[in-house]
Amino acid sequence: MLAYALRRVIVAVPVLFGVLAVTFFLVRLIPGDPCTAQLGEKATEAICARFNAEKGLDKPIPVQFAIYMADVLQGDLGRSIRLNRDVTQLIAERLPITVELGAASLLLAIAVGVPVGVIAALRRNSAVDVATMVGSNIGVSMPVFWLGLMLAYVFALLLKGTPFQLPPSGRLSSGITSVPFYQLWGWDVDLSAGPGQLLQFFGNLLLFNSLITFQWEVFSDALQHLILPSLALGTIPMAIIARMTRSAMLEVLGRDYVRTARAKGLGAFAVTLIHAFRNALLPVVTIVGLQLGTIFGGAVLTETIFNLAGVGRIMFDAITTRDYPIIQGFTLAIAFGYVAVNLLVDISYALLDPRIRLR
Repeated sequence: MLAYALRRVIVAVPVLFGVLAVTFFLVRLIPGDPCTAQLGEKATEAICARFNAEKGLDKPIPVQFAIYMADVLQGDLGRSIRLNRDVTQLIAERLPITVELGAASLLLAIAVGVPVGVIAALRRNSAVDVATMVGSNIGVSMPVFWLGLMLAYVFALLLKGTPFQLPPSGRLSSGITSVPFYQLWGWDVDLSAGPGQLLQFFGNLLLFNSLITFQWEVFSDALQHLILPSLALGTIPMAIIARMTRSAMLEVLGRDYVRTARAKGLGAFAVTLIHAFRNALLPVVTIVGLQLGTIFGGAVLTETIFNLAGVGRIMFDAITTRDYPIIQGFTLAIAFGYVAVNLLVDISYALLDPRIRLR
């Protein structure tokens, strides 16, 4: 099992390198340059020449790439051209918002989509099955931006003053502040160094930070603010997971070993969970891993609608201002998360089907 996991990790390394290389060269093919994008009418030739020399953009692109790769291998993702801040610090501040939103959306999609798909398969061609498939089609068809606006309108305006009212934007209500765990515990942390930035990353995960520090008011408020954006972002993956689970269960329920288990007198619960569901998990796990890309893609619109200052907002600003280090650094961070989730999917394959370990 360990050898299989190591092989998957080794395969992931060239993937990350390829993502970084493609991103590095593609952003430089976008019309315009950082100087004219940020300075506008003030960007004379002399000013841009000095600007490019200060930022290291006057060197040939292959030389820039070699320098950048050498810095990345040392843990340095560069410095933002527009904000004049280390990209690793910005990742520690912004990425937790997107990670928290993505994790909540994916968990919601799995928690609802898998049971609904199983029930629909067990009640094939019934009213429950038809309702599930109709609901799944509707869920897949609804754009994230429209659903987000409708949820905010219903739960923030129409249900205002009722117990079902939910906040339409932000991460915390006015007057509520989350104190990072390393500050509460009196740790002397240098936020400009790598270990300090890692602690800052976990401290900015509001639900995690408030749980381990027992800040229950912060936890409750952050959870309420997360409901609407995670529901908007998780609806499409939820519908896709439900359809895939139903399809996989229907295929497995018709197998000989399931009919044999029923003939032996096993109860419906044992047949469904032990014999059918476990063998139907492989395609479901695959689709769950693939939905992470959908979630990261939809996070840009979702964060904009619900005023969340995460990866989507800063990436949009970086692209419009040609802030190359931010684009490259955040793309690498997202790619790393995507690769990590797919690595977990591959390992779960080996746990569910031991034959895979031998390939």
